[in-house]
Order: sequence, then C-alpha cells, then structure tokens
Amino acid sequence: MLTSSTADVAGIAGAGISGAVTKDPTVAAGIGLGIASAANAGLQYAERVVHGKEQDRIAAVAGVLPPGQVGQWSVSHDIPIEDDEHGDLVVTRVIGGPDFHCREIVFSVDTLKKKVLSRAFYTATVCQDGQTWKWATAEPATARWGSLQ
Repeated sequence: MLTSSTADVAGIAGAGISGAVTKDPTVAAGIGLGIASAANAGLQYAERVVHGKEQDRIAAVAGVLPPGQVGQWSVSHDIPIEDDEHGDLVVTRVIGGPDFHCREIVFSVDTLKKKVLSRAFYTATVCQDGQTWKWATAEPATARWGSLQ
C-alpha cells in the first residue's frame, strides 16, 4: 500500500542521490524536498482518483435503487493505495424537481478485521447528471475540491 511515507522515502532518496551530485548541503536538501513534494502531490492525485471511483460506484448503485430498499456496492482499486471496499446503502429520501433529481443516501463501508465485521456508516447526496448519477456532497467531492481535500 502506498502511504504518505512513500513521499518521505522519495525525498530522502532524492537528497541522498543529489548529495552525490553536489557538495552543497542546501542544494541537496532543496532537491530532496522538491522530490518529496512531487511524490506527495502524485500520491494525493492518486488518492483523489481512488476516492472518485468509490464515489462514482456508490452513486451509480444509489441512482437505480428504489427508496427504502437496501442495495450493495463494491469497488476494486487498480491503484494499491487503499483496500478494495464494499458495503450496503439505502436511499432515504428523493429530492429535487423537474429536471433536477437527487437522492439522500446512507451507506456503510464494511471491513473485516481479525474475522470480525466492522461497519462505518456515512451519509451523502447523489444527483443525476444526464444518464449518470454523481456524488453531490461538497465534502469530500473530489472533482470539486481537488487538492484542497
């Protein structure tokens, strides 16, 4: 799994390599910090992609689910930043008007730790955008907030 320590390791390695190129410790430290910053930015981007995929999957399931009926969602990640996840969801309320269709949902993220099921519950709003249902909750809507998340 990739973590924030990945950027730290990249920075340390970059500083070590730059130490072989220059004798100036300030320059070497600057190169190491630059590499660490670039690695951290790359990791944050990858996390946004992973979270966006999860949000899109949950929204897609909620979009076709009748209110009050419990459905299941799951996602398999291509980037090994987080575990594959799954859970249940239910549409608790339909809101909107003509040409404005949204749903409030409650969903779980289920994990298995030491053979014991653990469930975390969250709420969100999803809205229809053409033929696609999209995550509409301001936090953590990855497309809207980008790196501010």
